[in-house]
Amino acid sequence: MTSSDSSTSAGPRLLGPAEVRSLAAALGVRPTKQRGQNFVIDPNTVRRIVRAAELSDGETVLEVGPGLGSLTLALLAEGHRVTAVEIDHVLATALPDTIATYVPDQAAAFTVVEADAMTVTADQIGEPTACVANLPYNVAVPVLLHLLRVSPSLQHGLVMVQSEVADRLAAGPGSRTYGVPSAKAAWYADVRRAGPVGRNVFWPAPNVDSGLVAFSRREPPATEASREEVFAVIEGAFSQRRKTVRSALARWMPDRAQLDEVFRITGIDPGLRGEMLGIAEFAALAGAAHSVSPA
Repeated sequence: MTSSDSSTSAGPRLLGPAEVRSLAAALGVRPTKQRGQNFVIDPNTVRRIVRAAELSDGETVLEVGPGLGSLTLALLAEGHRVTAVEIDHVLATALPDTIATYVPDQAAAFTVVEADAMTVTADQIGEPTACVANLPYNVAVPVLLHLLRVSPSLQHGLVMVQSEVADRLAAGPGSRTYGVPSAKAAWYADVRRAGPVGRNVFWPAPNVDSGLVAFSRREPPATEASREEVFAVIEGAFSQRRKTVRSALARWMPDRAQLDEVFRITGIDPGLRGEMLGIAEFAALAGAAHSVSPA
């Protein structure tokens, strides 16, 4: 079955290539690189994403960058409530009409918030329990970290991002791709790769491969330090990847005697590189700094 066939098969109507281009033409919309827009044109792909998200009945799903509504329709068609954050005024305004046309029985379960996902607040999005989205590729990491920070109700999710970004988000300590995004994401959740996505399911087709990333919320490591303090240690540790973590953290804690005491308290080897430390070690370093008195 081709993607265009699937949009007219039995069951709820979804958007295929012809429908996506028709809607875009009617709205005078063309995807822009500035906003990282690549619209999904394959119904089978959005069905796959919804299945892989493992959503439970009664969940409210947060979607970022719904665009013309391809993934939104698939979520609604499965009976889920959807709150969609869309920065583009034309797209945000058109979404309710698209929902009413394709899944009229679910129109009441849909809310659109016209806002920038980088700055959207908890008051605007309510208390979603899951996030399922085709994230704008140029801001995928900061958007995901922002949503996890401002919406503690988010318990799990599945997001589509650039394949390279997916690797970085899901990487563990010691991996070549492990870095700041990996460690910061690990503060909030367990993150894993959940499969590849082909280029031909998008319009326009991107010049990069895409991938799915699944996350499951968990409590951050126990520490006296704040999230901001832990993140400062992470950023310092990766600021000079080829140096030992002791050398890399010199700007974070310029007093070498105090820094050595932090390593002594935590029992972490100062000769390691930052890429060998997990979120628990970063949290321990930040917490130990509270125990070190100025010289």
